[in-house]
Amino acid sequence: MFKLNSLIRPNIIRLKAYSSARDEFKGEAEVFLDANENPFGDLNRYPDPNQLEIKKKLSKIKKINKDQIFIGNGSDEVIDLVYRIFCEPGIDKALTFSPTYGMYDVSAAINNIELIKVPLNNNFEIDTKELDRYIKDENLKVIFICSPNNPTGNSFDRTSVEYILNNFNGIVVVDEAYIDFSSRESCISQLNDFPNLIVCQTFSKAWGLAGVRVGAAYSTPEIIDWFKKVKPPYNVSSLNQEAVLSRLENKAQFEIEKNIILNEKEKIIKRFQELKLVKKIYPSEANFILIEVINANDLYENLVNQRIITRNRSKLVRNGLRITVGSKQENDRLIQAMERISKQSLTPKT
Repeated sequence: MFKLNSLIRPNIIRLKAYSSARDEFKGEAEVFLDANENPFGDLNRYPDPNQLEIKKKLSKIKKINKDQIFIGNGSDEVIDLVYRIFCEPGIDKALTFSPTYGMYDVSAAINNIELIKVPLNNNFEIDTKELDRYIKDENLKVIFICSPNNPTGNSFDRTSVEYILNNFNGIVVVDEAYIDFSSRESCISQLNDFPNLIVCQTFSKAWGLAGVRVGAAYSTPEIIDWFKKVKPPYNVSSLNQEAVLSRLENKAQFEIEKNIILNEKEKIIKRFQELKLVKKIYPSEANFILIEVINANDLYENLVNQRIITRNRSKLVRNGLRITVGSKQENDRLIQAMERISKQSLTPKT
């Protein structure tokens, strides 16, 4: 049986959260003399520590209550807070599936948490039988599932995710950074069914706000309360909140840009299918394409010499190159460069 308080670190249970000046005041005011701010300037006031306007808008978009939303300084803050809240350093463990997003590993190391990496099968899917020998470990507190996954691009089968949610009594974090590009339904719809589920999303990908560094977590009100208790008081700046609010006001433009990216992705895939140096194109439900090429290191360096930067993932996936879908002009330049490289590599040497 899932018992939330049994998973939370004892020092976090005892923690008395910092109470900011703006947390203690509710209502309207005209004279602010409570937070030791400078009275001059346009950015002299502290931001809303609870990001209430963003939560109001997301509540309508996601069809979820405001008290089930946490706003963080990028998804990386959400990942770090999960370790801080649920994992005792040097004792507890977390688990993820390899290959996947590297910050689960980095944040685990920072927090002195052992991260178990269970290999995905040949189709980059979760092998639940391989997982069974880990989930009964009483020191395993968190499982991270990145879906759609990075760098593979595929979404995991929903039955595998539900198997983990049903059979693991710890916290399950489903990282949906790329969900807006996927045709699959977000796990947000399952929050009321699984009290151990946290869904993590970001404004960095489909929303085009990578420079703003704002992410979100969706869960039960009880789990969100712990996030709010442990986070820094003013974790998202006024400028960043304003940028998110402005973007959320124009969802129609968001949909237009997302569809352009998806159409460009299909165009790139078709052109890649014609190139002999591309051995395999992995299925993608994200804004990037993972390909297997003849020699990833050589191709990567060749593209760098043409001032085109891709991501060499050959250490994770054999001869794997991860390519983000850019603008039409950027994509055309990439395709032309790869066509030239392909012809050069196939031309007999005299």
